[in-house]
Amino acid sequence: MNMLFKINENDNVAIALEPLKKGYTEDGITLLDDIPFGHKVLLKDLKAGENIIKYANPIGHLSCDVKAGSHIHQHNLKTNLTNKFDYTFSGDKEYKTEKTELTFDGYVRPNGEVGTRNEIWIVSTVGCINNTVTALEKIGQSEFSDGVDGVFGYTHLYGCAQIGEDQELTRKMLAALINHPNAGGVLVVSLGCENTNVETLKKYLGDIDENRVKFLVTQDCNDELEEGRKLLGELNTYVRKFKRMPVSLDRLTIGFKCGGSDAFSGITANALCGRITDRLTKFGSSVILTEVPEMFGAEHLLMERAENKEAFEKTVRMINDFKAYFENHNQVCYENPSPGNHDGGLTTLEEKSLGCIQKGGRAVVTDVLNYADKCKKAGLNLLTGPGNDIVSITNLTVAGAQIVLFTTGRGTPLGAPVPTLKISSNSQLAEKKKNWIDFNAGELLNGESFDLLTDNLLDLIISVASGKSTKNEQNNYREISIFKDGVIM
Repeated sequence: MNMLFKINENDNVAIALEPLKKGYTEDGITLLDDIPFGHKVLLKDLKAGENIIKYANPIGHLSCDVKAGSHIHQHNLKTNLTNKFDYTFSGDKEYKTEKTELTFDGYVRPNGEVGTRNEIWIVSTVGCINNTVTALEKIGQSEFSDGVDGVFGYTHLYGCAQIGEDQELTRKMLAALINHPNAGGVLVVSLGCENTNVETLKKYLGDIDENRVKFLVTQDCNDELEEGRKLLGELNTYVRKFKRMPVSLDRLTIGFKCGGSDAFSGITANALCGRITDRLTKFGSSVILTEVPEMFGAEHLLMERAENKEAFEKTVRMINDFKAYFENHNQVCYENPSPGNHDGGLTTLEEKSLGCIQKGGRAVVTDVLNYADKCKKAGLNLLTGPGNDIVSITNLTVAGAQIVLFTTGRGTPLGAPVPTLKISSNSQLAEKKKNWIDFNAGELLNGESFDLLTDNLLDLIISVASGKSTKNEQNNYREISIFKDGVIM
């Protein structure tokens, strides 16, 4: 079996499929260095300044002359990225769908939206009452979980002492979370004197179903836990009336996230998700891709797939605005890979980005969403947001994802409020962290076909949408984090 894997015939590097020692020879290449698992090997002699090609695209340039068989990493590869680029619209792209007979068993809400879970959520309006929410979650799980898919509390640090855009974003994010269809019922818990108090938050919620959403202002009652217990009982009575029913697959919205990437993420897990994106968008489902900094260096490939001039211009604006966000904080926009990414074999941001956008497959980009925007269009949607794992999964949930597909090469237990399918990029991780990983895309490196694994993963997605629990749900790993940019008073 070959131990050097070349992704594209135009690449001038290959990836080590296991740790390889200096002197190992394969296909005429003799290693001049020890090569760690997942790291890059140069396939021909190159001069300083010449580009390293991976995924058939440049991922940076050499800082010195390098011989074939050498290890390519931080010591000799530098990014090509700068803060500014000019982009050109390449013309409209046709987005076509076809009818599918595939369905999942979901919960249809009175407003027509569909959930993949029928849970009771307890949402804090402000960080001051986070422990109250935690106490109510315990009461709910102990006394009111029968007949529903669970009772879960979601806390955060904000909701008061914020001003301007941060305060506005917190309110929009909380409102979108409260309105999510995976929550059959919601208890909103407030202190009472915070900026984002109940009366203020109600203005962001739209039409409120009083059977579905209950409000508890802790300063206004003698015993907030007893009052919360009463309201949770009412919500349980309401929520348990919903039953699963067959729903067309085009009612499904999937969010994509990668965290703790390695050199195989873009080859296996992300590329497999790209096949899922192509399959689902063909059926008229919505798919959401976020992590804008992990598009830097590959954004032109997404722009080439914009459905129309409007989608193109929104993509350009999203990229440039996020670069400006970096600049406003006196940071460069091209130093992204984390220590874990570097250990896994990723060197430059464009290398990571080219692997990251593989999750978008070849789908047409139909829309670009801002923070707290609701995904409304079928096809591939791009969502403004950072790469931070907890912020990203919250962002995807708020945008309307009923399930998140989370690829990883290093491993993480993190989960969103919605079912979070962990997909490993390599078999070693899948074997080591069986309690975290739901699906092993590393089987692609063992000879399994993309077609078979795409079918298997789609079957698993439909099963999860219909009620099968994910590892994050089994472990009760669920968190939220709201993006913040400004000052706290």
